[in-house]
Amino acid sequence: MSTITLFTRALQRGLIAGLAAATVLSGCATGPRYSPPAAPDVTSYTGPATTGSATAGATTVRPATTAASTGEVAGNTALSSSEQVTVSDGAQSVIMGSAPRRDWWRLLNSPQLDEVVTLALRNNVSLEAARATLAAAEQRAKAARGARNVQVDVAGDIGRRKYGSDFLGPLASTFPTFSAYSAGPAVSYDLDIFGATRHRIDQADALTAYNREQLRAARLQVIRDTVTQALRIASLRAQIEVVDRVLDADGKTLELVQAARRLGVVSDIDVLTATSQRDGDRALLPPLYQELDTARDALAILVGQAPAKWAAPDFALDQFNVPRELNLVVPSELVRARPDIRAAEAELRAASAAVGVATADMYPHITLSSGWAESGLLSGGTTSGWSLIGGITAPIFHGGALSAQRRAAQDAYQAVFAQYQLVVLSSFGQVADTLHALDHDAQALQTHETELASAQRTVELTQQGYRVGNAGILQVVTAEREQQLAEIGLVQARTQRVADTAGLFLASGDGA
Repeated sequence: MSTITLFTRALQRGLIAGLAAATVLSGCATGPRYSPPAAPDVTSYTGPATTGSATAGATTVRPATTAASTGEVAGNTALSSSEQVTVSDGAQSVIMGSAPRRDWWRLLNSPQLDEVVTLALRNNVSLEAARATLAAAEQRAKAARGARNVQVDVAGDIGRRKYGSDFLGPLASTFPTFSAYSAGPAVSYDLDIFGATRHRIDQADALTAYNREQLRAARLQVIRDTVTQALRIASLRAQIEVVDRVLDADGKTLELVQAARRLGVVSDIDVLTATSQRDGDRALLPPLYQELDTARDALAILVGQAPAKWAAPDFALDQFNVPRELNLVVPSELVRARPDIRAAEAELRAASAAVGVATADMYPHITLSSGWAESGLLSGGTTSGWSLIGGITAPIFHGGALSAQRRAAQDAYQAVFAQYQLVVLSSFGQVADTLHALDHDAQALQTHETELASAQRTVELTQQGYRVGNAGILQVVTAEREQQLAEIGLVQARTQRVADTAGLFLASGDGA
């Protein structure tokens, strides 16, 4: 029977024996078995309306029909009321128990925004970095899983040797100097009886899951920033249009005052007052244009282009329409919907695996190894040899290092668990804040619309009074100033309502 055959059979017997021992001792595997944290035991994002808050009902919250039929959303009627505030953009309702659509930004009905978001998701540099980071984590997890397989290597050596009398007795010193070599495969297998390899694999898989959620979070961030900058451009352009109209009105007022001065009806003070009003309003434009240029540059970077090579669209605020119905997952589902919560949960799993690794390091480490080699003299024939070895390394005394490492891993797990709880609580707070904001936005929008209508009427009456001598120029300037502030306030209120609508989608973890 050949040497290779004997080696193969011996290796098979050794591996079978080792695997049998591993099966018998599998109950010795140490360390915790990870289980995900339970879903939070809450049924609503917000509490009862408090005194001093905006009138309840500007935004209603009601359960979705499909979710309500399961009984999951009973009591999820935060901010609900039979009344609704009527505003130009219409009332909104939040549908509990139904997940938002993935491409929620399309509900804003801006084709320009759709194109830019698609471009950003395709070309954004931070997303490319997150994808590469995830790919690296996947390969590290693959490498970790490889440790549980049989390891095969090839080894060889060559050298010139001379034996002394301490080798094979006194006559060995008479052996001539010779050149020899050996070469052959070496096989090893870690029985992993106490689970160190298993925990390392679980840790690598958890870190892969963490990086996968980081990619989802990065995608959400790109969507958030793209929508924010597009909305900022639209809002600034609308404010610039308001100031342009104000400057046009200032010019007409100045012409009116100058004509009255030529007739001797008013004094130079009136002319100076009207001129000062116009010049002061002109000073409003440079800061607005600076913010507009900054927003355009930021949007270019988001789509992966240099500002000199790509021009942002001229977004218009009236092209952004808020949807009437907003879908929102129930609280118990939020932990599975938001990437930041899922990433924190993956970190918790990795911390649990680290406890398992530290625990397994306190126990013996058993391996099987075998080798076969062809060896001989360079000037002569060759011979074959094989070996089958079982090895064990058991810690005896490490100065308390191993137990300290285990306690450190346990403490680190508790810290990560606390951080996970904080992320969950913060996420619930973000959703609650956004629900409140939507309720207040409708109230603010109605208030600004009423304010603007009153300011416009005041300007008309004041200008008519000035023409017939019943009002002074200061009254006209004051009325126009109030109208300008009301128009800008309305633009900002409309912008905020769109931003908070997008914020609810983002707070739900949608779009990733």
